[in-house]
Amino acid sequence: MLRVGLTGSIAVGKSFVLEIFRELGCHVLDADKTAREVVEPETKGLAEIVENFGDEILSADGSLDRKKLGRIVFADEGKRQLLNSIVHPLVIEAQNEWIERCERDDPDGIAIVDAALMIESGGYKRFDKLIVVWCRPEIQLERLMLRDRLSADEAARRIAAQMPQDEKKSYADYLINTSNGFEDTRDQTAEIFGQLRVLSKE
Repeated sequence: MLRVGLTGSIAVGKSFVLEIFRELGCHVLDADKTAREVVEPETKGLAEIVENFGDEILSADGSLDRKKLGRIVFADEGKRQLLNSIVHPLVIEAQNEWIERCERDDPDGIAIVDAALMIESGGYKRFDKLIVVWCRPEIQLERLMLRDRLSADEAARRIAAQMPQDEKKSYADYLINTSNGFEDTRDQTAEIFGQLRVLSKE
């Protein structure tokens, strides 16, 4: 089983790329989805977050109010690191279990895990290959403003809180540039899939 990490900064098109890999026959896991699952009500993850951030970050139904927590951690680097130190180990544990299941079911397959902070957390070292998705900065800003209904300042602050795109690109075995739209991105992804397919058969 070829283990592949997929990463990139906020609003660069990782989810679209992941969906194409799924269509091409890869096993795919979205770490955002996993990160939501490990902090659902009644989980160890949510209990730890409440212990550290107080129960004002809960919604009326007892679930995590992600917007409220987001406002806290994006305004305070120390709190953001604290949150990551709670959630990351739980996400990595869930990812490892998923990869092991894929490997049992499809030993020659390709398992792709998409995670925004894979490089920052050191999680990328667990993978055979790393794909970095990126786009031009002005496009990233525009996409984030549209997607999350943020002002230019808020969007720029969220982007600035992450590792710069150029630094992420330096870790990559493969790069996918989503600046030129869906079809161009699809073509690049299919080409990389062909190369991964060869590696997975070795």
